[in-house]
Amino acid sequence: MEALVAVLKEHPGPWVLFFAVLFKLVTLLLGQLPTPKVVRRDEFQLWRWRNLNISIVHSLISGTWAFSSVLIWPETISDIHRYHTPQSYLLVCISTGYFVGDTFDILFSGNALTSWEFLIHHALVISSFLFALYTHLYVGAAVIALLVEVNSVTLHLRLLLKAAGAASSTVYSINKVVNLFTFVAFRLCTQFYITWYIAINYSKLDSAFFFMCALIIMNIMILIYFFRLIRSDFFRHAGHGTQNGKLDTKKFITD
Repeated sequence: MEALVAVLKEHPGPWVLFFAVLFKLVTLLLGQLPTPKVVRRDEFQLWRWRNLNISIVHSLISGTWAFSSVLIWPETISDIHRYHTPQSYLLVCISTGYFVGDTFDILFSGNALTSWEFLIHHALVISSFLFALYTHLYVGAAVIALLVEVNSVTLHLRLLLKAAGAASSTVYSINKVVNLFTFVAFRLCTQFYITWYIAINYSKLDSAFFFMCALIIMNIMILIYFFRLIRSDFFRHAGHGTQNGKLDTKKFITD
């Protein structure tokens, strides 16, 4: 592991592109799996279905990896600026590849305008992660940030169920409660911890201004998503935003 990561640290850029291509190949393989008829009827929903499938694969990998890294190496939490392990560096490199690949997928699919929020998010994540990969600083912060992928599993499952017209199912009802819990525990708390850490150590950290600005933007976006999620899953009249049990295509990104 140490030898592999040593190679990655010498030239992280090409390796990020390698992992981006690798995720693209996995996307093509997942495209061979059966797809619900309701999804196949609409070109946008079909693209989004495939996009969500590779996203959930990344979330399962990175979320589990980040969570286990924090448990095994608690120094990751106490020193998010300089501490990291070879395993955590590899995780950040792989995840950066996913976000680069997903950005290109959004751009070349012709859905950039409807997915502009994701593009802003990805730009902030990619720039922050690349900084960590090239400077070997804030790798721990990137690992902690990837804890949000634990929530992304239930968040993506929620959208997959909606796309399949299963928003009224028992599975969806259970998932929306679990999703709310993981959103607070692994997205809100994680993001606010990193913000708090940089704020109280601002004068001691490298490039603290850049990271604080990026965090403020992402925190605002996350809070908007949180209130949107609450409104959609817990305060919206059943069936609102759907047509005959099917998800309204134009609202697919935001719901």
